[in-house]
Amino acid sequence: MIPSNKLPSNYYFFFFWNPIFLKGSSVFLHLVLFFGLILIWFYTKLRGGHDENPKNRTLRYYKPVFFSSMFLSLYNLVLCLLDYFYWYKSGWTDEKLGTLLDLAIRALAWLLVSVCLHTELRHSSYLQFPLLLRVWWGFYLVVSCYCLVVDIVQWREGLYLPIQDLVSDTVYVVSGVFFCFAGAFGKVVKEDADLQEPLLDGNGGVDSTNVQKSETVSPYLKAGLLSKLNFSWVGSLISKGYKKTLDLEDVPPLSGKDDVNESYEIFRCSLESSKSGSGRKVTAMVLVKALLSIIWGDVLLTGFYCLVYTLASYVGPSLIDTFVQYLNGKREFKNEGYVLVSTFFVAKLVECYGQRHWFVKVQVVGVRMKAVLMESIYNKALTVSCQSKQGHTSGEMINLMSVDAERVGHFSWFMHDPWMVIVQVVLALVVLYRSLGLASVATLIATILIMLLNYPLSILLEKYQENLMESKDKRMKATSEILKNMRILKLQAWEMKFLSKICELRDNENGWLKKYLYNLAITTFVFWSAPTFISVITFCTCMIMGTPLESGKILAALATFRILQEPIYSLPDTISVIIQTKVSLERIASFLCLENLDPHTTEKLPTSMSELAVEIIEGNFSWDPSATSPTLKDINLRVNHGLRVAVCGIVGSGKSTLLSCILGEVPKISGTLRLSGSKAYVPQSPWIQSGKIVDNILFGREMDDEKYNRVLGACSLKKDLEILPFGDQTIIGERGINLSGGQKQRVQIARALYQDADIYLFDDPFSAVDAHTGSQLFKECLLGLLECKTVIYVTHQVEFLHAADLILVMKDGRILQAGKYNDILASGTDFKALVGAHEEALSAFDSIEVGAMNPIHNKELGVTKASEESNGGQSDKIDETTVPKGQLVQEEEREKGKVGFSLYWKYLTTAYKGALVPVILICQILFQVLQILSNYWMAWATPVSPDGAPAVNGTTLIIVYVALALGSAFCLLARSTLVVTAAYKTATSLFGKMHQCIFRAPMSFFDATPSGRILNRASTDQSAVDVNIPYLLAQFAFTTIQLLGIIVVMSQVAWQVFVIFIPITAISLWYQQYYLPSARELSRLIGVTKAPVIQHFAETISGAVTIRSFDQESRFCETSLKLINSYSQPAFYTAATMQWLSLRLDLLSSITFVCLLIFLVSIPVGLIDPGISGLAVTYGLNLNMLQGWMITHLCNMEKRMISVERILQYTCIPSEPPLVIEGNRPDQLWPSCGDVKIQQLQVRYALHMPLVLRGITCTFQGGKKTGIVGRTGSGKSTLIQALFRIVEPASGQIIIDGVNVSSIGLHDLRSRLSIIPQDPTMFEGTIRSNLDPLEEYSDEQIWDALDKCQLGDEVRKKEAKLESPVTENGENWSMGQRQLVCLGRVLLKRSKVLVLDEATASVDTATDNLIQQTLREHFSNSTVIIIAHRITSVIDSDMVVLLSDGLVEECDSPLRLLENKSSLFAKLVAEYTTRSKSTMIS
Repeated sequence: MIPSNKLPSNYYFFFFWNPIFLKGSSVFLHLVLFFGLILIWFYTKLRGGHDENPKNRTLRYYKPVFFSSMFLSLYNLVLCLLDYFYWYKSGWTDEKLGTLLDLAIRALAWLLVSVCLHTELRHSSYLQFPLLLRVWWGFYLVVSCYCLVVDIVQWREGLYLPIQDLVSDTVYVVSGVFFCFAGAFGKVVKEDADLQEPLLDGNGGVDSTNVQKSETVSPYLKAGLLSKLNFSWVGSLISKGYKKTLDLEDVPPLSGKDDVNESYEIFRCSLESSKSGSGRKVTAMVLVKALLSIIWGDVLLTGFYCLVYTLASYVGPSLIDTFVQYLNGKREFKNEGYVLVSTFFVAKLVECYGQRHWFVKVQVVGVRMKAVLMESIYNKALTVSCQSKQGHTSGEMINLMSVDAERVGHFSWFMHDPWMVIVQVVLALVVLYRSLGLASVATLIATILIMLLNYPLSILLEKYQENLMESKDKRMKATSEILKNMRILKLQAWEMKFLSKICELRDNENGWLKKYLYNLAITTFVFWSAPTFISVITFCTCMIMGTPLESGKILAALATFRILQEPIYSLPDTISVIIQTKVSLERIASFLCLENLDPHTTEKLPTSMSELAVEIIEGNFSWDPSATSPTLKDINLRVNHGLRVAVCGIVGSGKSTLLSCILGEVPKISGTLRLSGSKAYVPQSPWIQSGKIVDNILFGREMDDEKYNRVLGACSLKKDLEILPFGDQTIIGERGINLSGGQKQRVQIARALYQDADIYLFDDPFSAVDAHTGSQLFKECLLGLLECKTVIYVTHQVEFLHAADLILVMKDGRILQAGKYNDILASGTDFKALVGAHEEALSAFDSIEVGAMNPIHNKELGVTKASEESNGGQSDKIDETTVPKGQLVQEEEREKGKVGFSLYWKYLTTAYKGALVPVILICQILFQVLQILSNYWMAWATPVSPDGAPAVNGTTLIIVYVALALGSAFCLLARSTLVVTAAYKTATSLFGKMHQCIFRAPMSFFDATPSGRILNRASTDQSAVDVNIPYLLAQFAFTTIQLLGIIVVMSQVAWQVFVIFIPITAISLWYQQYYLPSARELSRLIGVTKAPVIQHFAETISGAVTIRSFDQESRFCETSLKLINSYSQPAFYTAATMQWLSLRLDLLSSITFVCLLIFLVSIPVGLIDPGISGLAVTYGLNLNMLQGWMITHLCNMEKRMISVERILQYTCIPSEPPLVIEGNRPDQLWPSCGDVKIQQLQVRYALHMPLVLRGITCTFQGGKKTGIVGRTGSGKSTLIQALFRIVEPASGQIIIDGVNVSSIGLHDLRSRLSIIPQDPTMFEGTIRSNLDPLEEYSDEQIWDALDKCQLGDEVRKKEAKLESPVTENGENWSMGQRQLVCLGRVLLKRSKVLVLDEATASVDTATDNLIQQTLREHFSNSTVIIIAHRITSVIDSDMVVLLSDGLVEECDSPLRLLENKSSLFAKLVAEYTTRSKSTMIS
């Protein structure tokens, strides 16, 4: 601009060319805009806010206008700071003050425009930009052009023209042209909702769905400018949390991109488009690109906030020297002191607001990223092929969701750190150059050296982090498998062996954890000591170069080093998090790269287009496409609509694989597979969701009462539901744990029937139910409700084959025979062998006159099909008053109220009884004292001004400073090492205690506790204890000590500040107490809402085949979205509430700081030492930061300590009775005879539940074979559980060879008994480890057992023999083969008492006969107790016990019971033989 004293004389209207006038006009114009926008905001609020549904409206050019406004604000701010601190150092004139004011007002006005655009106009009722803005932009362009013309005239006159003025005016003109263009053409470009609503709502009113949406919109989106600025929009939630304990329904919903429904859709589309451009492979970079699509706007905004915060934070250090000189009496102009105080205060305000909005936004970004990644992992797990899934166990997949997605979300805190470090270093060098000149080059070199030092450390950290995650995956995989099979482990007395396996895996993990933590400690030490190291190098360089050291310049440098300490200190954390995030992204990307099920395996045709329901032409299918021999070979099959097809064959012949092939689960090698119509599938192993019975049956369909009752009747479920206390509203435990095997099977049959599909696939569903129920199900379901449907059923029961229109006989993966019953019976040997084995089993009944007996009826036996086989069983109706307590699975327990001191005490004293804690605190106190002393020394020993004399010579100055610096560094090293040592010991101890208690918990705990809750503690909570919590505790303690150090330094200069400090502290504490109840409960809700996400994911993994078979993927994905949203809600509001508190505390601490400054500038010159006063101001600059960090650490600590709280909950689980009672151990040979006497045995599953066994008395003679029979729910399996003390008797006793089983240790009991359970269980590992997990037997003994259980030849075929791999849950072995492995275990053990709990249900009759023959040969002298649904399995027993309704109805030899024609057992046999033989009549 033209200086006022050099105006050209030929200008008549020289006044209008005066710089004062031009600047004044600009200031006035921008103030009009400023206040105009504020008035518009108030008017909008008074008028009633926003449009009902502005979500679908977007203004054209909104984003360019928004970012241009942000740029202008930042541009003017930078010019203002440069003018103030650099260009105008020579002095101030009216013109310069006018320029400075103009730039400041411009920066403020354009910032307000940006905020208004983002908050008020982004989605609003405006059809174009507001009139005020458009008119103002016109004036703005006119004034900018006018100023540029003045610049051009000045240049032509040859007058002085500052280059920044010419550049600025050019920028203003260009921006003005753009804004005018945007104002003229910036209309609404998307208004779908407004165009459609009148059509949808004929009355012209507001659609009810839109009203509902507006009521559930996030309060953040409804908040106004000031509300968002001060976080007042979250105040109502904090108020509610202060008055009552918050529950999930109290937490407002999420809207916009914070709602995972919206953000995931954007993410998915971006991922698909990125994949198409990268060879359809998901990489870490592709994931990053897709994540940016949902967060890029917030990333830019947080970057802006971060930059504003960084710039504002360096205002203080740049003014320190000026302030010290002012205190020393050097005044530049009148009221300079108050101008300095005002500048300090404004800078602090900008810093506070910038930091708080930066922090809340990065957390919101983290929540969003975590949510979409969790949903992506869920969706992938639902579609991944079975072959790909074998390489990733459920534990690994759960880790991806619970740990890796969490880590990527946590990265948002650090995403701006890399570039922010560079900006801060540059700003620091500018400040240092002004203070110390060329010595700042040494600062740069020292900083670069320290940053280069991180390279080898980061390489090590990455290596340790990868290995740590791998070892954690292995542990979680094993833990997940063990939790699923805990019942069999307890029955076999193996739980402590498997606990030692978990401990071994944890030891391996601990090795990497220790390396990781100690490496992190070294990194922390290096970077904490970095500022001291840099200051020593810088000051030494000053001494060598002869640069005079004055206290003001030194304090400015120290203040800069302290600010620089934050990014340098956070750099190791940033490096660590970047490494963790990179590893996690690569793991997630690797999982997302897995091959999906091939949708082209099956050709799906409409029902009307094909006469065939299923058609396979020359089909070859293989679970492993790379295998030389396919699993199914040369399959040709044509099934017409309405046909019943039976599939039979020996164990391992490929029956279940054929059904999987029809479902599209098995990769197709060649051939054609066509399906016509919808399908429903009933797997061999029941898959039941945790939740209500009715929800399991409906499975996403609408309730149709008539059809529902018809299905219940067909599946014989009505009686069961009458007995259950809540009927069909009864909550089923995880994996249907509180239902018997038969009930689970009938529930999943009901689920299939209710779907009313076209094609039904049944995989041996009748094996888990008794003979009568099986017959009834076959008749009512397959021959009744499904009479007109296409049904393909696998069965081992020959009696069900006659009703089939087509029978397929399978062997070695081929369809060996196909045809009608009589046709294939006459034409082949394999089918004849199956039928022959069945007839051989029935031959035991030949001596019985079947016709003399009447078939049994339900009412005669008085059966109650209650849920008694597992926890929750009962046989009587529960009184209505007990209903609230009757559900087995309760909501997850969560503590309420304050995290007590006792919790901290338990945590701190876990390692070495807390001995290291005081040592760590002493080290930190010494570090802080030495730091303060070193700074005090530099401020005291150097002169205030160039003409002052130093107190000591330069050598002494540096030697003392270096000595103090070395002392503080030593304390820092000791502190870092001790923190890691205590953290490692504590994590190890808590892990051991929790797992010991979990493994010693009674079976009722596992029945009532979903495994997701346990896995959540073993993964997420344990990770927090391993790494996060010790550092949070340490940081809180260290920050508090630093804060106390600042208060001490400030009080040395002006103790009067305590008059302000004490009430400010009181208000701060009140705010904290007001906030903490909400923060605590929100944090607990995060933990509580995460478990259902993990549980739903785990259930989906195990039931993926069933879900896909019903085409229910979309519904399960929607459920996952809802659960993830529920998990994200408290996380979102946790971030907002924390910044609500932090902002208020920052403002309060800023008041304290300003009061100190006002006191210092108000006292006369010479009353206090300017150097020491400057030191107090230097420390005071960090007051708000440290106070904010202290409260942040405190709140984070309280929230994270909930992980300790949750782990400690599981260290207090009631334990089972002792494993060994040393004073009462049985003889080594016990039991020698095997006599089992049961006397008045009564059993209930819980105190509030009725008796299941109601006074059983009977004797199982030693060396004899006893069969236990009865309808489903009569108490058979409960009796076995009582024998093994899985459930303790309410009264009565069980005596084996004279020893009361309740008087000895559990392992002494269970290890002497053997059992083949109803659900065959195999663990991931090898055949050897599955047969002999305790490693007690030789190879010869193992091979002998395999041969006896008919598996020897099968194992010899495999290349690895005994080391042949077994995948998770034994999925690479058929159900029948798994049952034979269980037989092999008992053959190795050779116990005197053997129990078979429906052990032959999963094998064909021929294999059943072989098993029975094996038992007769090798257990002829043992007591064998058999629970069986096949009467043939118990007919050759020495004694039969018939249970009904928890009582012994009959107990005698089979022969005597059969001789008595009126006995219930005789009628049961008559029914079985009648059914079996009637089907053989051709």
